[in-house]
Amino acid sequence: MKSAKQRIGDIIEILRKNYPRSHTALKFETPLQIMVSTILSAQCTDARVNQVTPALFKKYRTAADFATADQGELEEEIRSTGFFRNKAKNIIGASKKIVEDFGGEVPDSMEELITLPGVARKTANIVLSSSFKKTEGIAVDTHVKRLSQRLSLSKEKDPDKVERDLMGIVPKEDWLDFNYMLVDHGRKICPARKPNCPLCNINHLCPSAEEFYSSSELNLDRK
Repeated sequence: MKSAKQRIGDIIEILRKNYPRSHTALKFETPLQIMVSTILSAQCTDARVNQVTPALFKKYRTAADFATADQGELEEEIRSTGFFRNKAKNIIGASKKIVEDFGGEVPDSMEELITLPGVARKTANIVLSSSFKKTEGIAVDTHVKRLSQRLSLSKEKDPDKVERDLMGIVPKEDWLDFNYMLVDHGRKICPARKPNCPLCNINHLCPSAEEFYSSSELNLDRK
């Protein structure tokens, strides 16, 4: 198997052909909405978040609205997304800082975004790429982390270190879409519990698929 740097171009080319319209599944209209949605999406499905946010965004239209929200009330409104106490605290805290330090507008740089409570590099990358079409990194969520390890693009477990490895091999012009393509591939073909290697178009570029086929052949030999 070739090195990650030697394989990455082919991986990206195939993913682009299979997922030409990849984008975040979170529904939003403003930078504030995608920031809140991404905070809510931690340890929660995008589908669940999309069920919660329409009523939420109808009630809280600005950063000032979230900044002055009653935390207990907000917790109940987002309870179904899980970890609702910490998420409510972070949404309110981030909104207060946006109002106090950024004139009520979500900032459009990595340096400023990561100063907001609850906003680490993953959330900041999603806000930048989805709302501002800016690339300062590659968002590493559970799908990207899992596939990066299975494809041997990174051996790291810490998301920031995985991102560093990916930024070292993925061409910068592909950073914007790389997260979304891997997320789509993870959902459709390579889920956490049982990857569907036989249907995977990049299985010939994946060390984990090689192990899958070797194991399958071994089991067949034993029968």
